[in-house]
Amino acid sequence: MTITKVKSRHSQANKQSLFSFMQSVIIQLQQMGKQRTSETYQATLRSFMQFRENKDILLNKIDSELMLMYEAYLRNRGLTRNSTSFYMRILRAVYNRAVEKNLTANKNPFKHVYTGIDKTVKRALPLKTIRKIKNLDLSLLPSLEFVRDMFLFSFYTRGMSFIDMAYLKKKDLSNGILSYRRRKTGQQLFIRWEKCMQEIVEKYDNPQSEYLLPIIKPMNGNERTQYQNAMCMINRKLKTVGNMVGVQLPLTMYTARHSWASVAKNKNVPISVISEGMGHDSELTTQIYLASLDTAVVDKANSMILDLL
Repeated sequence: MTITKVKSRHSQANKQSLFSFMQSVIIQLQQMGKQRTSETYQATLRSFMQFRENKDILLNKIDSELMLMYEAYLRNRGLTRNSTSFYMRILRAVYNRAVEKNLTANKNPFKHVYTGIDKTVKRALPLKTIRKIKNLDLSLLPSLEFVRDMFLFSFYTRGMSFIDMAYLKKKDLSNGILSYRRRKTGQQLFIRWEKCMQEIVEKYDNPQSEYLLPIIKPMNGNERTQYQNAMCMINRKLKTVGNMVGVQLPLTMYTARHSWASVAKNKNVPISVISEGMGHDSELTTQIYLASLDTAVVDKANSMILDLL
């Protein structure tokens, strides 16, 4: 190869920008039929473009300082370590591909940012533990029975958030369909009403209340305060319920949401279906969510075996 050709190749590499290269990777993924992966790459590119205020950057200008600044930007926007790691790992995959194509020298720009999966942040319960919680005889402990039932109601309703449970009204249930709008995203969700849900609602029905569950009670003060007080009380007492079935980590209402997602994934439910069921605004959110759950291959195999018992 002549010196002129070598210089030409280096010149071309030095002019290659991240935005255009990543877009070409996304197109390639789409052509390979990897639509879901391409969507996560597209979402990551959008995020990084927002961080850069739409100012492109050459691949050979990407360094660890830039990635640290991007990580700080994400954290300032309220993203968790697992969420920032998800974006970083996608960017790292794109960068490594550019290095393989000799479009840039490897400057190890991701060496100081977090690219792992923090599996202690969110813990899901296997189905066998959910069954243990369901089968507890708490008839002599009505306060614990109530918090157990609220936990199960969340699980039954595809991991409904506690705030959405609190504000459910009787009018939201019609013709065997429960419809509600997520407070967090405004998304409208529809859930087929099942017998197990009805049993809980009937147990706590108050004819004088417009609410489906007895979390917010009529003539009992500020609704927001009632919801917050109920949330604290339920999460505190759920720890006792967890201890009764041998759960090591503190049990919370959020565990029900994580558990529904984890069980669905372990049963090979498509991510698109889990995403819709949980009311996530994108599959990327669901992928980040599932990435933080402890769903190792061995654990999945164990769950399958235990389900046969």
